[in-house]
Amino acid sequence: MKAMELREFTVEELRAKETELADQLFALRLQKVTGQLDSPARIRGLRRDMARVLTVLKEKEAAG
Repeated sequence: MKAMELREFTVEELRAKETELADQLFALRLQKVTGQLDSPARIRGLRRDMARVLTVLKEKEAAG
């Protein structure tokens, strides 16, 4: 997901996306611990997406 796409979302939608990504990240970490994770790169991608969402969210909250 690109930052330009995220900037079109409302603050509420960004918070919902943050929650969704956090849940997915938890599930992937659980799979990693149990040895069921197919692609460890997915964790990295989700963490980057989460960072993008949080960055855009902070920008929107600072703007008003």
